[in-house]
Amino acid sequence: MKPYIFDARHGIHIIDLSKTATQLEAACNFLANTVRKGGRVAFVGTKKQAQQAIKETAVECGQFYVTERWLGGTLTNIATIKRSIARMKELERMEADGSINNYVKQEQSSLRREAARLAKYFSGIREMTSHPAALFVVDIKREHNAVAEARKLKIPVVAIVDTNCDPLEADFPIAGNDDAIRSVRVILGAISAAITQARAEFESSKSRQPAQADVAEAEARLTVAASDSQPAPSAPAA
Repeated sequence: MKPYIFDARHGIHIIDLSKTATQLEAACNFLANTVRKGGRVAFVGTKKQAQQAIKETAVECGQFYVTERWLGGTLTNIATIKRSIARMKELERMEADGSINNYVKQEQSSLRREAARLAKYFSGIREMTSHPAALFVVDIKREHNAVAEARKLKIPVVAIVDTNCDPLEADFPIAGNDDAIRSVRVILGAISAAITQARAEFESSKSRQPAQADVAEAEARLTVAASDSQPAPSAPAA
């Protein structure tokens, strides 16, 4: 992290904010391009001071999030994760339609505890049917398991890296204090704005595609109709 440190005073390293701004811009551009192409981003931050900010940002821009303990295999064993999510949705359906009342009270309590436990870990990735296109991580040292799984699957990692981290572990490091909630929120705010705009552009492009297809089909029909209406060439005189 030496290239990103402006100075050290009384044993405290001060990050060069000009470097942070450059890195943040690069990260925003990358994530925006990823979302603009239809990719989804998974936000990961399980440290207490980052949990709420991570969840709010991910929900605001329509992305996945993990704010509780990272479960091993969340990326590398996604088939098992999908089964757990399916079980969570099944229990939610049972609660919604009242079929859970068909069980005795002890079994109902057990099922509700199971549903609460599954929701705690999987509610943020309930719609994740395939690997995310990118990972955004707060504190790569704490989330080393998530980073390792992403690197194994060659999923790009964008991360806030403090002075005690190795920036080489992230594809797009952002030098910053990952312990200060104000610092984390400022960075997340920029990331959220970039992703939200890119997602709106993607949705707009997606909605225009059927209309363009209809226009092309109509033009093709008109061309065929025009060619059918042309008189047939007369036979040459003998």
